[in-house]
Amino acid sequence: MAGRPRDPDLEQRLLAAAWSILTEESYAALTLTQVAVRAGAHRSDVYRRWPTKVRLVADTLDVHLPPVSEVDTGSLLSDFRAYVDDLARSWSAPWMDSLVGWLADLADDAEAEAAFRTMGLRRGGSLRSSLERALERGEIAEMPDGDLVSGLLEGPLMHARMVRRRPPTADFLDAVASAAYRVITAGAAAR
Repeated sequence: MAGRPRDPDLEQRLLAAAWSILTEESYAALTLTQVAVRAGAHRSDVYRRWPTKVRLVADTLDVHLPPVSEVDTGSLLSDFRAYVDDLARSWSAPWMDSLVGWLADLADDAEAEAAFRTMGLRRGGSLRSSLERALERGEIAEMPDGDLVSGLLEGPLMHARMVRRRPPTADFLDAVASAAYRVITAGAAAR
């Protein structure tokens, strides 16, 4: 006896429902049951795909976060500034504050943490491309550690968002891009 035919759009509906709850309410408010109800699905449909809320949110962010813009301004400093501008815009939504809880929960779910790291690598492609072009132009002497560059650019923005709880100003974004540029190009200037 054949069961119900599989719904080919179900996973997308579930991810859309999770995104909706995440952005309209918060990470803390999101439950797998609530996602099922909003998507017009059964709880088992959600649990079969994502055994934890942490994993569901990892996949939801991977699908729904706007992409990081690919820029090529001809200058690493200008590329850094465009990158931090893009992140500041992306991170300005109020629901981003609720992701602190999700980031903390990642520590208890190795599979979700791995998915998050994979998403980060994919989203960091534009930054890697900027660094590769800077290397070709001779702006930097060698390819820097990608985690270091991400930390220099993203860390201050995250601090502004999560700790200072204020949007970064244009001057702050300039300072972040300039500081990262000075650190990354210091080796090229010394040669």
